[in-house]
Amino acid sequence: MKRGRLSAENLESRQWFRLLLQWQGSVMPAILPRVMFCAGFSVVITILYESGINLDLPIDSGLVPSIVLGLLLVFRTNTAYERYWEGRKLWGTLINTVRNIARTIWVTIREDSVKDHQEKIAILRLLVAFAIATKLHLRLEPPNEELVKFMPRQCYEKLQTMNNPPLEIAFWIGDYLQQQYEKNCIDSYQLMTMFKLLDTMVDVLGACERILKTPIPLAYSIHLKQLLLLYCLTLPFQFVDDVKWVTPPIVALISFTVFGIEEIGIEIENPFGYDANDLPLDKICQTMEKNIEDLVTLAPCVRHWKDRMNDFV
Repeated sequence: MKRGRLSAENLESRQWFRLLLQWQGSVMPAILPRVMFCAGFSVVITILYESGINLDLPIDSGLVPSIVLGLLLVFRTNTAYERYWEGRKLWGTLINTVRNIARTIWVTIREDSVKDHQEKIAILRLLVAFAIATKLHLRLEPPNEELVKFMPRQCYEKLQTMNNPPLEIAFWIGDYLQQQYEKNCIDSYQLMTMFKLLDTMVDVLGACERILKTPIPLAYSIHLKQLLLLYCLTLPFQFVDDVKWVTPPIVALISFTVFGIEEIGIEIENPFGYDANDLPLDKICQTMEKNIEDLVTLAPCVRHWKDRMNDFV
């Protein structure tokens, strides 16, 4: 046990240092030009100071701006993370709802022919298509070939003409459920239960659209960027008298910190894209596909399970 614990601790330590030096997924590529600009500006201020031009400001003059800017950055980051976490919870709800409605359809709806069985499989795959179409819709992309294997070609072509493809898929699923009710393959209570699950899927779609179409107010973003730049450009005047040529590294470090915090908020405020810090929507959709494909390999009828139980008796 002790060796295992030490191995785990060593692995965690190695991961810590690997993440420390990792470039991909960090905000460094985005903020490096700004950091270099502020550091270069501080070099100019230091040269002017060493030339005899007195440009220093009391270091205490930056105390209040630092506190105000810190509060603004905390608010910005917290707001962005709330959007990210809400998006993750919504997609978690979608996974569970797809599993529940798929299980309910597979077990509840009666099959009278091979055609009924094939239709049921097709509808279960439409549940995966709903998730993929939602992913593409949130990324502002039209339906693509990723959807072809989950539906007939004519349905795929129909989706390409729709403004909201996942909503159209939800309509097809609902239409199938209504047809099964009219054929007396399910009762009214079962129909209501499945429609409630379908409504939850559409609610998730609407909530994700709300996150996508309600960004952080533009005025707030502009003002925060202006304050960040002004703050970083005033740093050399506060340090140059005390630390001289150490001013550029200090300014670069502080600029790296504040610009990095702001950039993290920018990356996670829309969690549905392709950035390394966005939600893994592709993997989530693949998980749903695997769950559905596993489900359709099981016995579709309760009667079959009863027959197997009778064999044991």
